[in-house]
Amino acid sequence: MNQFKWRHFQGEFILWAVRWYCKYGVSYRELADMLTERGVKVDHTTIFRWVQRYAPQMEKKLRWYYKRNHGLNWKVDETYIKVKGKWVYLYRAIDARGHTIDFYLSTTRSKSAAQIFLGKCLKGERADSLPEKINTDKNQSYGAALDSLKKKGKCPSDTEHRQIKYLNNAIEGDHAKVKRIIRPMTGFKSMKTAYATIKGIEVMNMFRKGQLDIWKHGEGVMGEVRLVNKQFGIYSF
Repeated sequence: MNQFKWRHFQGEFILWAVRWYCKYGVSYRELADMLTERGVKVDHTTIFRWVQRYAPQMEKKLRWYYKRNHGLNWKVDETYIKVKGKWVYLYRAIDARGHTIDFYLSTTRSKSAAQIFLGKCLKGERADSLPEKINTDKNQSYGAALDSLKKKGKCPSDTEHRQIKYLNNAIEGDHAKVKRIIRPMTGFKSMKTAYATIKGIEVMNMFRKGQLDIWKHGEGVMGEVRLVNKQFGIYSF
């Protein structure tokens, strides 16, 4: 199935723009200028639509590749981003190696949001990749959420919940790398557009961390391009 049917541009150019926007924190107008230099004239609003359509697809198609071989010691935390002038919460989890486990955008900082996020992290994990320890901040909603998940059999009953502040320094530093990409953007107008864009940013951050290196077969950035393009049925190089 051609996933770029009815588009006026080749899939390679569309995916290039989506990757670059999510990887380098450039603006839509800057990307439009870059494409113009390559002989592709496109309006910046068109690139916005590309990101909204294909960034979530890219994350979904690559999930099988990055949701593997996580460490058993997880660090969970949330950070703030602005959507339509209001602060919302980006929940994120990494393992001891700094590899991203999962993420979730929520309008609230509550037990319900923490439970949805932790359930999302745990879903699909192999039995030998389920966490032995989960470290969080002092936010009480995490403890309540974990207790609820354990009762439902969605989290191992022997998983230890720790709340040691310094152990979360690594994830706080990782937040900064994601927000560095978000900062140059002109702002999100809705939760839907914010989450779609963040899905692309998080995937490109995983590439930077080396989480998908095994699938790049030592080909560096070209391996990254090939892996992304392959998910959309593009095998042109």
